[in-house]
Amino acid sequence: MTPYTPVLKAAYFTLGCKLNFAETSTIGKMLSEKGVIRAAVGETPDICIVNTCSVTEMADKKGRRLIRSLASRYPEASIIVTGCYAQLKPQEVAQLPGVDIVLGSDEKLRMADYIDAWMADRKKRVEVTPSLSITSFRPSCERGDRTRYFLKVQDGCDYFCTYCTIPFARGRSRSGTTPELVDMARRVAAEGGKEIVITGVNIGEYGKDNGQSLFDLLRRLDEVEGVERFRISSIEPNLLTEEIIRWTAEEARAFMPHFHIPLQSGSDTVLKLMNRRYDTSLFSSRIDAIRDLMPDAFIGVDIIAGARGAGIYRCRHHCRRPW
Repeated sequence: MTPYTPVLKAAYFTLGCKLNFAETSTIGKMLSEKGVIRAAVGETPDICIVNTCSVTEMADKKGRRLIRSLASRYPEASIIVTGCYAQLKPQEVAQLPGVDIVLGSDEKLRMADYIDAWMADRKKRVEVTPSLSITSFRPSCERGDRTRYFLKVQDGCDYFCTYCTIPFARGRSRSGTTPELVDMARRVAAEGGKEIVITGVNIGEYGKDNGQSLFDLLRRLDEVEGVERFRISSIEPNLLTEEIIRWTAEEARAFMPHFHIPLQSGSDTVLKLMNRRYDTSLFSSRIDAIRDLMPDAFIGVDIIAGARGAGIYRCRHHCRRPW
């Protein structure tokens, strides 16, 4: 890569999930190979890179607030916005003060190319591939300024839950291949990394698009010498198989007894309204299996309070009048 002239200083800002943090770290590494220096605390950056979230309207609001703040603090800096908010509402983002480049989900890991083009003509760019047309997958494994590495094994989602924007923000489910992901884990070990968090949008769908197997990937990663701990960041209860649970308990060398399993609601009626692909009985069976085999396992659970439409459904069902 040809370094930028003059040398640029960049500040990085990430909102949202672990996957966003992993991708921001990858962007930072790619730009550092072009000679971009990370701005130190107190320094004025030449470019501000904002990786946004859009899981809720509040997430959009936080993104707008951050971008306006950066434009005020660094009026001479160029602001590059990517991530889910940029994917879903690119024209809205482009109108925010200081924004010079808006990149969608498929463009974010080619940011260096867009910075090259912008430096040549200084024209504002809005580059967004329609979500359902995204077919490419770019794996990453970085830690940024953290101690854990984040290995991106999957992106996108095919579930289309009624409350969720992610399939529209990140596209359909796509996966990396087991050999390339295992090779990334080996490079982490060579760098002295001790812990890797397996990340993705819907990790349980890993391999759906390319014939790979999540269970096989986990077993292959577990064989990587030098990495002492692996964790799965989050996995749907219907995709967390009893095979994976039993293997973690009885055979795995480095996979921690750590499970983050989204429940979202304890009501089967609400789960159906949400278009979730399990019921409370299945969820309970997974928790029971973990506790039977690993009594001391850590189990994290997501809950959504006040799901839209749930209250109306209950009132119509029970008292026959609108709420």
